[in-house]
Amino acid sequence: MCRSIKPLFNFDPPASDADIEAAALQFVRKISGFTAPSKANEEAFQQAVQEVADAARRLMGSLVTSAEPRSRAVEIERARVRSIKRFGPKPDVPPDSFS
Repeated sequence: MCRSIKPLFNFDPPASDADIEAAALQFVRKISGFTAPSKANEEAFQQAVQEVADAARRLMGSLVTSAEPRSRAVEIERARVRSIKRFGPKPDVPPDSFS
């Protein structure tokens, strides 16, 4: 699965339409191999994105859980800690050092 597709279920606040459409776009990009389709494939590509987003919305609306909703802020912090453990802290680089 594409690493930029994040879990969307059981969060507070719930996933927005923009979140679902972004995940659908990433999924279609991954399976088609196109970052941006050619003019000849654009209509089929956009239709696929819409159909995947619609299916995702139906799925999200039909899933049930007894677990408490997760906090996006807590999940972001957990991901940051995992990243530091894996890659180490980001070096402090002054913004003008690349001039």
